Amino acid sequence: MKLVHRDDGGERTLATTVETADGHLSRARGLMFRRSIPDDFALVFRFEGESRRSLHMLFVPFDIDAVWLRDGRVEAVERLPAWIGFDWGAPADTVIELPAGVADAVDPGDELRIEGA
Repeated sequence: MKLVHRDDGGERTLATTVETADGHLSRARGLMFRRSIPDDFALVFRFEGESRRSLHMLFVPFDIDAVWLRDGRVEAVERLPAWIGFDWGAPADTVIELPAGVADAVDPGDELRIEGA
């Protein structure tokens, strides 16, 4: 699987190592207790329906980029600092966590899609 970003400038691959957090436990754990993630990594949280989806960074020892999607379109992008509490969120049916800096050129309204899923 890979994560592809599309905007007015074309397409680029953001991640080629894509994990999904589909179960309750994997969603709650997210990236907690990992020491690092590869530069080409994405963790995808898919949800039934759209709602405000919040993230926390407790026990995550590195910064990440978080992207909230609604129907494949970017709603919000945030850099989340290591170890800091929670309550970052936006309306979404999918949330993607990436290494810090990977989503620097991702903006609301852009499209993200997972290929090979």
